Amino acid sequence: MPLYTSQPLKIYNSLSGEKENFKPIHEGNVGMYVCGPTVYSNVHLGNVRTFMSFDVIFRYFLHLDYKVRYVRNITDVGHIVDDVDEGEDKIAKKARLEQLEPMEVVQRYTVDFHDILKAFNFLPPSIEPTATGHIIEQIEIIKKIIDTGIGYVANGSVYFDVVKYNQTNNYGVLSGRNIEDMLANTRDLDGQSDKRNPQDFALWKKAEPEHIMRWPSPWSDGFPGWHLECTAMSTKYLGNHFDIHGGGMDLKFPHHECEIAQNEACTGQSPVNYWMHANMLTLNGKKMAKSTGNNILPGEILSGDNTILSKAFSASVTRFFMLQAHYRSILDFSDDAITAAEKGYKRLMEALDALSGISAGNSSSIDFNAWKQLCYDAMNDDFNTPILIAQLFEGVRYINLLKEGKETISAEDLKTFSTAINAFVFDVLGLSDEKAADSNNDKLEGVVNMLIGMRNQARADKNFALSDQIRDQLITLGIQLKDGKEGTTFSL
Repeated sequence: MPLYTSQPLKIYNSLSGEKENFKPIHEGNVGMYVCGPTVYSNVHLGNVRTFMSFDVIFRYFLHLDYKVRYVRNITDVGHIVDDVDEGEDKIAKKARLEQLEPMEVVQRYTVDFHDILKAFNFLPPSIEPTATGHIIEQIEIIKKIIDTGIGYVANGSVYFDVVKYNQTNNYGVLSGRNIEDMLANTRDLDGQSDKRNPQDFALWKKAEPEHIMRWPSPWSDGFPGWHLECTAMSTKYLGNHFDIHGGGMDLKFPHHECEIAQNEACTGQSPVNYWMHANMLTLNGKKMAKSTGNNILPGEILSGDNTILSKAFSASVTRFFMLQAHYRSILDFSDDAITAAEKGYKRLMEALDALSGISAGNSSSIDFNAWKQLCYDAMNDDFNTPILIAQLFEGVRYINLLKEGKETISAEDLKTFSTAINAFVFDVLGLSDEKAADSNNDKLEGVVNMLIGMRNQARADKNFALSDQIRDQLITLGIQLKDGKEGTTFSL
């Protein structure tokens, strides 16, 4: 039987403000959409924390034997500076400032995003669609919303009439905001806007002559609104009604609120059963901001090239640090906090190394099945990674007692305990054993250097066919040789 049948899961639903029993729409299957990055700059640490939260959620669903379709998009058009409807597209602005094509900007920072997530041992999503790859779908949704009378065309742009929508629906159902209060607290339109109401949002924007990123549509040459792209991509790959939609807490309003409104206007039903939001990351007790210098990039943590930390910290240590806080809690990043996390991470890895050397006895003096269930209880309680980590350190204490001969473990329990603790550490939390990785790298370096020696000998013997064969086979494995004055080196 699949594991999920014996491990009931509760998820905090931002829509209800309560923890709810998780029941997928289709038994044994999970459809999950997470708002991805706008690729106009290097991915920042707060983004990494959000995506790490959903990486663990993805991993845990897989661990429970669910079949998961995880969709995480790339925003490569339509995200206006300051998250409003008027102004310059973030990517177009970056392209103008750096004198690049917009898609050069997109490519550069998409590669950076993937490199950073790979370094932090993220699983790739099932599908990673781009906004520019789904312009047709977005135009079709706009047509449907116009047909309902909730979308209206003004001067080549298309807007969503929030007041009209709210007559039959609840704009504010996710954020808890009241439309009357929102309208009362918004200054009157100055007569220069095409909107009927201040709270209306753009479904399609007519491009000004200088705007680089534009597509033809029935209304104008222009580009889609930021909120629309996620509605188009989530419904295309997960259907009009799916299980989970996630993102950062800052997206709850207006982005996710607008998504709900678009879906309900277009399909007549609420799109998502469980809305999940990860909380923010602060640095030394303050909001991270480039303008104040209170900022650090993920790559700067790994390299140590920063003025915030006392030294470099590995990706696994950083990951372990972040998972010590619940995804819905604010997490403060500091040198003292990550230094303490490094000590805890090393303790955990040393204990796992020691576990492999423990011998089984005839019986167990500890209830290891009860410990294992407590680990599941932690994750089943809205993916509570800090409680899981506390249970893992209880497991570390057991390992030390077993090493000292103060407790005993049967062969069956040793297998159960070892399988469970390794699964939670490596498969669910996504940590890596860096000592083992370093050892593997040393072995790889030794093998490559041996092949370089064989190639050098082949060249000396004028056996160029063998020399080229060694070089070419290494290239197919992703190992590039570089011949220089001081000999041959390699890079991965």
